[in-house]
Amino acid sequence: MSIPDSSRLERLSGMLKRRGIILPAFEIHGGSKGLYDFGPIGGRLRNRINQNWIDHWTSMGNITEISCPTVTPYEVLEASGHVGEFSDFMADCNSCGEASRADTLLEVFHPNPDSLSKSDLQKLFSKHNPECPSCGARDWSKISAQNLMFNTTIGAGKSGRQGFLRPETAQGMFTSFQTLYRHNRERLPFGAIQVGKGYRNEISPRQGMIRLREFNMAELEYFIDPEADSKFDFSAWDKTMFKLIPEDGKEISISLEKAVKEGIIRDSTVGFFMGLTYDFLIKVGIDHDKLRFRQHEKDEMAHYAMDCWDAEINGSYGWVECVGIAHRGCYDLEAHEKYTGKSLRARREFDEPKNIEIDNWTIDGSVAGPAFRSLAGEVKSAIENLSIDTHFPCQIKLDSGESVTVEPQHVKRNKRTEVVSGEWFIPHVVEPAFGIDRIIWHILDHAYDEVSKDGDEIYTVLRLNQTVAPIDYCVFPLFEKGGMGEIAKLINADLCSKSGIISMYDSSGSIGRRYARADEIGVPICITVDHQSLEDNTVTLRDRDTGKQRRVSIDSL
Repeated sequence: MSIPDSSRLERLSGMLKRRGIILPAFEIHGGSKGLYDFGPIGGRLRNRINQNWIDHWTSMGNITEISCPTVTPYEVLEASGHVGEFSDFMADCNSCGEASRADTLLEVFHPNPDSLSKSDLQKLFSKHNPECPSCGARDWSKISAQNLMFNTTIGAGKSGRQGFLRPETAQGMFTSFQTLYRHNRERLPFGAIQVGKGYRNEISPRQGMIRLREFNMAELEYFIDPEADSKFDFSAWDKTMFKLIPEDGKEISISLEKAVKEGIIRDSTVGFFMGLTYDFLIKVGIDHDKLRFRQHEKDEMAHYAMDCWDAEINGSYGWVECVGIAHRGCYDLEAHEKYTGKSLRARREFDEPKNIEIDNWTIDGSVAGPAFRSLAGEVKSAIENLSIDTHFPCQIKLDSGESVTVEPQHVKRNKRTEVVSGEWFIPHVVEPAFGIDRIIWHILDHAYDEVSKDGDEIYTVLRLNQTVAPIDYCVFPLFEKGGMGEIAKLINADLCSKSGIISMYDSSGSIGRRYARADEIGVPICITVDHQSLEDNTVTLRDRDTGKQRRVSIDSL
């Protein structure tokens, strides 16, 4: 029987540390908040989940994996808006000096303090004067904004260039759009995925794996034509009722297809990816009854998002956002295009050619040529991209970095009719972004089971799905003597030689203790070599979840 216990979280955390799954980083030096190690078992678990995630999305056929640097130049994140927008509000305790997120301190006084402006937070802060979680004092500094990105320098000495550790993997995929577009034969839709580290200098890391300073993330950027008729097959989820919380805050149970048709989910691509996100989370071991999707309210929407739904998972810390599925519109590609002057566009062909009225500026070559000499080509390109409302003279910055003054006599208006077969446009992007560490935590939380054994003794079983279990098999000799150890070692070596299989040999302690250790780290199958193995070349297979045992031939393993 299951054992309800208020200290379950403490026992779970203790087990994860003891068994080398997840443990505080740099602990012998006092540790550091928001940094964790994945131990021998945890590292394998994380890699399996990552690979499952990659396989899940690449199976669509038009999604490819790339890998971008984790160090990002300042200009990239300035163009994306992160330099100006990627901040949280904080307050310093004047008594102990500890910084805390203002919205976290006010959670008991407001249903959604994360949505409040700085001035509204300050008013609420002044009214309630919350207690410092570190020392209990109620003496605070004024609320201030703290950018969450880690600063770094790219290069040495005076040649060093300001940069940041990336807060997300997305920007590298946006700046690689031209390469991705060519790779996909210049046809939309297509996607790029990336799994890797992200960094956010969290003001007050808390709740273990939920809010980290270095974390594992997995993101998909799916590039679409906003004018194309996106048709998705939702039939795979016909019998699945999804728990949705639209922006009005009232939970409903509804099919995905119906939610899209009724406009509850505003975009069909977002809806389709919500279904695929659900499939992945269920596959890796998230409990269906502890999974829901919540739509962002307008005042909490990210600066780039047109719509966003969070996949929230219920666990020991309550409901936690683990996946964000955002319709980013053309924000990112447009921002990088404007900043760099480099085209980040796709081509849309018309069903039939169209007559298009063109009205723009160009240079008067006879005057501008002698005036600008070698820069005339750059000036021409810059002029032709100016609005028709531009007044001259005007100052223009060229791609080369030079600035020139363009006088009225240098330009002429170019009005004409052109027959065109298509047009260039900036694609829109739908982005499912997965917090891998948060998902891993909830997989472990949902899989962790405590049962009573022999009266008051608590027996722990980690009921991980076989697709993500870090160890596939444990091989035990009943005794190491009499040839049983040699056979067990040969079986273990043979299993380890098979692609994708991890097996572990264990001969220490009683067979019961070895089963217990294997159950605690989630090993689905244990193989025992005993006296009968020496006689008939068979072994005992024990199932983790049922405890049932059966004899099989060694040759069948």
